[in-house]
Amino acid sequence: MHEFSLQEPLWLLLLLGLPLCWRLRWRRGTNAMIVPFSSVWWQPSLNPITKWPIIFSVTGVIVMIVALARPQILEGKNEVMKEGYDIMLAIDLSGSMQAEDYERNGQQMNRLEALKPVVKAFIADRPNDRIGLIVFAGRAYTLAPLTFDHDWLARQTQKLKIGLMEDGTAIGDGLGMALARLQHSKAGAGQDQSSAFVVLLTDGSNNAGALKPMQAADIAESRKIPVYTIGAGKAGTAPFPIFDGTGKKVGYRRIVSDLDETTLQQIADRTKGKFFRADSTDTVEAAFKAIDSNQKLSFQARTHLRGRDLFDLFLWVGAALVVIGALSVRLPWQREVVV
Repeated sequence: MHEFSLQEPLWLLLLLGLPLCWRLRWRRGTNAMIVPFSSVWWQPSLNPITKWPIIFSVTGVIVMIVALARPQILEGKNEVMKEGYDIMLAIDLSGSMQAEDYERNGQQMNRLEALKPVVKAFIADRPNDRIGLIVFAGRAYTLAPLTFDHDWLARQTQKLKIGLMEDGTAIGDGLGMALARLQHSKAGAGQDQSSAFVVLLTDGSNNAGALKPMQAADIAESRKIPVYTIGAGKAGTAPFPIFDGTGKKVGYRRIVSDLDETTLQQIADRTKGKFFRADSTDTVEAAFKAIDSNQKLSFQARTHLRGRDLFDLFLWVGAALVVIGALSVRLPWQREVVV
C-alpha cells in the first residue's frame, strides 16, 4: 500500500500569504498585477466566463507551492537481512581414499570419487555462505580460500585427486589450517566466529603432521567453532586398486580400514559438532544433509519505505496551469461588454 508524504512541509506556510494578497488586491483602488493579466479578471465589464483565468492561475500557484514541499509517494519494500556462515571443508587426500568400497548406480568407485558430487551439492545448497577448501595427506594445504564464487569452488572440488602431495594422514594439521583460515578471515572483517564451522572428512587415523587432532580440537573449542567430522569407508577390509607403471589398473588387493572413530567422535563432542559414520554413498549424502540442516541461519526480513519524488510533476503541472490562466485572459471566445 502506498502512502503520501511531504518532505519539507514548512513551504506550505506560503499558502497563508494567498489570502493576504487577495485582501490587498481588493483594498486597492486600481488594478494590481499580482500575476500576469490579473488586472482584467475582476473588471465588471468582462463576461463571467473570464473568471477561469484566475482559477487556473491561483490553482497553479498552489500546486507549485506544494511542489516546494517535496511531495513523495512512499512505497514499501521488504529487505531480507542475510548473513551467512563461513565454512571450511577439510578433505583427506591420503592414498587410502583410493579404496573402492563405495557404490553408486551399481558402479564401484573409490571414496574420493563418491565424495565429490556430495560436496558439490552441499556447496550449491548454501549460496549465502563463504566456503573454503583445505586438503590434507602427509601435509595440509589451502586449495581454496573462503569464497562466494561457488561455481569456481565446485570446479576445484571436481579436480581433486590423490597423489597431489606426500602420503600420510595429517588430521591435526588439516583441522588446524582450516581454523587458521577462519581466524584470518574473521579478524580481517572485524567479526567474531560465531557463524563459522568446519567439516572434516577422513578415512584414517592421524599419522603425520605437527599438530595433534585433539590439540586442534582445543583451539576450535576456544574459538567456539563447531567441527563436524565424517569417517569415510567401510569397517574391516576394502578393495584397493593396483596400478602398473603407466597408471593402468591391473588388479586389487585388500587393505584394512584404520579409521580412528574414537578421535573423530571426541573432536565433534569437544567442539559441539557431530560425528557421522559414512560407510556408503547414502550415508555420506545423509551426513552432509544433516550438517546443512543443523547449520542454517534464519534470515530476518525488514520492511523499509522508499520515496518516489513528485516535485517535478507538481512543478510542471503548476506552471502549466499558470500559463493557461495567463493565455486565457484574451481568448477569442471572450468579449467585453462596454457600459
